[in-house]
Amino acid sequence: MTGEVVTESVDASTWDALVTVFGSKGDASSCWCQWFKLSRSDWDAATREDTKALLHEQVEQGSPGVIARIDGEPVGWAAVEPFSAYPALGRSPITRRREGDPEDVWAVTCFVVRIEYRKRGVARALLAGALEHARERGATIVEGYPVDPEARPSLTAAERYHGTVSLFRDGGFEEVRRPSATRAIMRRTLTD
Repeated sequence: MTGEVVTESVDASTWDALVTVFGSKGDASSCWCQWFKLSRSDWDAATREDTKALLHEQVEQGSPGVIARIDGEPVGWAAVEPFSAYPALGRSPITRRREGDPEDVWAVTCFVVRIEYRKRGVARALLAGALEHARERGATIVEGYPVDPEARPSLTAAERYHGTVSLFRDGGFEEVRRPSATRAIMRRTLTD
């Protein structure tokens, strides 16, 4: 029997657990959730050590997301902060603001789930934790930018780091537009 997935906002005390989640191989261990934070030239120049140090600094300064655990073992992470914390979102043709979009949204940009803990509800727990994290910090609207495996079943696990349309739909998000066949902009208004 597996334990329940619990989430908490990250802070300086959870850094070592976060390092366990990101690991030393694969995309997560290179990115450290800096893709949406850096300019393209800074991203291209950054090493794994640089991106890791940047996330460490961000965790020390505040809480840029939530971590998930099963029986105390760190198993996943979701990044969630105000849209303005992710400059690359504003530059992307997929995610940049359009007329009528709310200005003060929070964005869930990234999920990392350790391979051996996938298909156990970790991403769903992370999304719920991200919503609570954002609500506690005054967010009224949260967005996600998921991929749609129904439109392209060949999407790899690495390409699903945004989360999936079904994950966000099940989390109470509504699709507000479809910038491409495989990407959706989904939004949820938080209530008390």
